[in-house]
Amino acid sequence: MPRFWDGLLVSLQILALGSVLSFALGLVWAIAFRAPTRFIRWPVNVITEFIRNTPLLVQLFFLFFVLPDWGVQFSALTTGTVAIGVHYSTYTAQVYRAGIDAVPAGQWEAATALSLPVTRTWTAVILPQAIRRVVPALGNYVIAMLKDTPLVVAISVLDLLGQARLESSHTFQYTEPLTVVGVAFILIAYPASLLVRALERRLVR
Repeated sequence: MPRFWDGLLVSLQILALGSVLSFALGLVWAIAFRAPTRFIRWPVNVITEFIRNTPLLVQLFFLFFVLPDWGVQFSALTTGTVAIGVHYSTYTAQVYRAGIDAVPAGQWEAATALSLPVTRTWTAVILPQAIRRVVPALGNYVIAMLKDTPLVVAISVLDLLGQARLESSHTFQYTEPLTVVGVAFILIAYPASLLVRALERRLVR
């Protein structure tokens, strides 16, 4: 049982830090999509499309096994967290992008008429409106990230699934540990999905 709790804490840690990274980096991507020069927009589009269209598992292996050959090495836990955060940042970027595009043109025009600096326009006018619109969609990606955290077992991270496999290797019993893992994910994901729905109903009023 202690192994179960240790694994659960690792999974939640990956989820929390990966979510923060994906939200922050996704916002950077989204703002870069609207950069005035194509020399910023084009590389950002290429990078995000590449990340979004390659499997997360391949990215995990690349970061864990290939980067050390270039002198860049992180712990397995850090690698898993970064891989999940960066991968999902390309999805949250599209969510932010949709929210920004949904801000009425009049808001941009008003900011221009008031001669607001670009930074002030983004932080005080555009982003507060855009983010409010996309909170439910971001919540859905948190749930998706939760369901992808077991992939880190492929690089030897002892998350919830990793601890279950370790227990199974000692007892040669697979049904109980894997059932516990499945139930644990349901107990976390289902209430989270209800919370996202409640937020969506509240924010669309």
